[in-house]
Amino acid sequence: MTGKRERYSAGFKVRVALEALRGELTLSQLATRHGVHQTLIGDWKRQAMDGLATVFSGKGEAKEGMREEDVEKLHAKIGRLVVERGFW
Repeated sequence: MTGKRERYSAGFKVRVALEALRGELTLSQLATRHGVHQTLIGDWKRQAMDGLATVFSGKGEAKEGMREEDVEKLHAKIGRLVVERGFW
């Protein structure tokens, strides 16, 4: 067994997971259709279900990327602009 491990793109995983979530075909039918193992499809389906919770979780997690120091810099810039506008 010296074969290379197959890497699947995110788009392919999404398509297969969505088909599995629809439930129109069994996992074995999907595995045959797409040429992957049933266990992989089950894992992708589970990951998709877990990931959906974060999509609809709210505003707090959507702004996760903003660091506090970035917010402080932006507030300082806003303050400077307000002062400049008042001056002119």
